[in-house]
Amino acid sequence: MNERLRVLVVDDQYVARSFFEMQVRMSKNYELTASLASAEKAVDYCLKNQFNLVIMEVMMKYGLDGLTCAGIIKNNDPKIKIILATSTAESEWIDKARQAGVDSFWFKEYPDISLTEVMDRTMKGESVYPDDSPNPEFGNADKFDLTERELEVLRELTVNRTNEEIAETLHISEHTVKRHIQNMLEKTGYKNRIDLAVNAKTIGLVVHEDDRVKAIQ
Repeated sequence: MNERLRVLVVDDQYVARSFFEMQVRMSKNYELTASLASAEKAVDYCLKNQFNLVIMEVMMKYGLDGLTCAGIIKNNDPKIKIILATSTAESEWIDKARQAGVDSFWFKEYPDISLTEVMDRTMKGESVYPDDSPNPEFGNADKFDLTERELEVLRELTVNRTNEEIAETLHISEHTVKRHIQNMLEKTGYKNRIDLAVNAKTIGLVVHEDDRVKAIQ
């Protein structure tokens, strides 16, 4: 690389954004061209300015989320490389990022490789995705102790869905919903469904789509 590559970093959390900025500045291959706290503003910024690489958080407190905006940026200019990052352990976003044409994906809190390596490999044409999702502790268990169906039920619990609503959404019976919740309580040692939901949300074990895209309307 002879000319330094122009980089835009996007994260609404100051500390995380500062980390991205530092990683870019530490490498002689990259130039920090802009730093934004809004994924929505990043879309417009990319239309008006030239960038080689965008490093962007998935979750945003306000405006469009990073995953949605990454898809828009890619649609507007497929040549821009995008690395999506998240501090959660939500594995569903990996497939969604691929579908949106995102070049690479990085778990901030559970890195198996450094962000700098992801940047370098992405700019060389690789698509760098984790081999597996993170496996954080969840009470007396960890994420991998829960079945896919239990995780689906847990996602619904994090947005205060009733058993009836969960059953309708997942096309299962209320009895099955209750059984999955009971199984999770036994595995984790938590006392009730509220404990399950609060702790899952606190550590970002799963994230409901309503929470990711809540600000679109």
